[in-house]
Amino acid sequence: MKANKEIRNKIESNRILYWEVADRIPIAQSNLSVWLRTEMREDRKQRVEKAIDELLAERKEG
Repeated sequence: MKANKEIRNKIESNRILYWEVADRIPIAQSNLSVWLRTEMREDRKQRVEKAIDELLAERKEG
């Protein structure tokens, strides 16, 4: 089973691109990929979840 399954599912089910999440954090897309390989530290997980929530909120507004 892949690590960070909830985050991956949230990104994919909402049709968000991984680079969009990385850009919002801001980190390189390759760094986000590395973060997702193993279970993330809590601070990183919060940053990623916040970025996803912000992207979703922008979609609702626009």
